Amino acid sequence: MLKLGVLDQSHINEGYDASNALANTLKLAQAADELGYSRFWMSEHHASPSLAHSSPEIMISHVASQTKRIRVGSGGIMLPHYSAYKVAENFRLLEALYPNRIDLGVGRAPGGMPLATRALQEGKFPSMHSADRYPQQIVDLIGYLNDATPSDHRFAGLIAEPSISTIPELWLLGSSGGTAELAAMTGASYAFAQFFGTAGGEDAVTHYKENFQPSVMASVPKSLAAITVSCAETEEEAEYHMRSNDLYFLMLRENRPMPYLPSAKTAAEYPYTPAEKKHIEDTRRFRVVGTPDQVREKLLQFAADYQTDELLIVSAIHDNEARIRSYRLLAEGFDLGQNQQ
Repeated sequence: MLKLGVLDQSHINEGYDASNALANTLKLAQAADELGYSRFWMSEHHASPSLAHSSPEIMISHVASQTKRIRVGSGGIMLPHYSAYKVAENFRLLEALYPNRIDLGVGRAPGGMPLATRALQEGKFPSMHSADRYPQQIVDLIGYLNDATPSDHRFAGLIAEPSISTIPELWLLGSSGGTAELAAMTGASYAFAQFFGTAGGEDAVTHYKENFQPSVMASVPKSLAAITVSCAETEEEAEYHMRSNDLYFLMLRENRPMPYLPSAKTAAEYPYTPAEKKHIEDTRRFRVVGTPDQVREKLLQFAADYQTDELLIVSAIHDNEARIRSYRLLAEGFDLGQNQQ
């Protein structure tokens, strides 16, 4: 049975502010909880005027306190900015507050512009060209989460408090084969960020599963993929709402980031060049747009291609009511409420 979750980036919509974006995040999380979605992840971004999630661990606590069943997590914590020990402490505390409901998704990407990265890592490394410490950070994080740092570890015996009987699920987030290899080697779960529009996801998941090594984190491989979706009663309406996403990511590609998620009206009226229209057309093969039946068919094929039984749905729709309706129609198409029982 295919499970569906939600990945939310808390876009600040054109005409609104960050407080509105965060309120919309909570409304969506509560709707997802009621509709039977499996998990709700929130991203981390820095110095990004169009995105309100700078500290997902704070939002996790807020959302988990206002929902009942759904797993809540990060998609993800940008680990190179931080101490693996402090991240373990944060998420063990969250797990203690909300047992068996917390996901710790971590990534290697900076989640912002170089200036923000320098500020976040100020004084941490002798130079910005230091060796890649991310693989060792993952090993350290697993040790701290499980009270399992080896005896020869530089901080042997150190415990990430609070001491609890359960641990959050650890997911490595990536859009390349490198993260898949690291997830397989450490026995962590693996999430592929298909919504970036990156090719090669099927091969990355296959490599992860074929090379997975059981560990203290998991005995069998576990994977999911995140994909952009717009679902509506008619194909025309779904296409209309997807235009916000089209223009937003087009501007990112052209290094002209927008300070908000544009409305569908703004996107429809934008004077696209032939080259821009062609780019949007090309990226649509990574998106799923249509009626509930059309979207269901495409997602089932997508899950089969990725050999996974879980997908995270990303819907950058300006109208929050239309966004929630898109998730509702999708949940009804997959009988998520029935599957929950």
